Amino acid sequence: MNEQYNTIKAIEICYHPIGLIHSEFTIQEETPIQGIFNESIGTVEVFSEYAEGLQEIESFSHIILLYHFHRAQGGPLLQKPFLDVEKARGIFAIRHFNRPNPLGISIVRLLSVEGNILTIKGVDILDKTPLIDIKPYVFQFDNRNEVSSGWVDDQHFDGIAEWNSTPKALRDRKRINL
Repeated sequence: MNEQYNTIKAIEICYHPIGLIHSEFTIQEETPIQGIFNESIGTVEVFSEYAEGLQEIESFSHIILLYHFHRAQGGPLLQKPFLDVEKARGIFAIRHFNRPNPLGISIVRLLSVEGNILTIKGVDILDKTPLIDIKPYVFQFDNRNEVSSGWVDDQHFDGIAEWNSTPKALRDRKRINL
């Protein structure tokens, strides 16, 4: 069995960006931690060789963006999440950007499509972030009932949407340890 694991661990997985995500955010600690907490508008620039793949995407209200955290620097497998100052958690139980594989995922509202440019709302992504893939958000497939959100269920989010939930804003309100 160890030989099989070692074979899998040795595989190099290589993805190439299909575009860039543009936003107003250039400083990591001033970037919202979740798109649902903000109304920021941004754009997705799909490289021209992939533009044909956008056919019919305008019929979806939301899309899922998969991207590379290009400024992540790695980190320990235990980290304190942005919304909990009390306890370090396993990196796979939080959504921190410093991960073994720095992949990000965001659900955003698709406002418009003009050629290879998508205008989106609810952006929580740094400007010029490399885009790895786009998937349509399909309510019938992606929505789940009776969901448990682990430790997050115990957090108090009173007013979080109103006071700009960026790492800096959370730190200023003593809601995080950074």
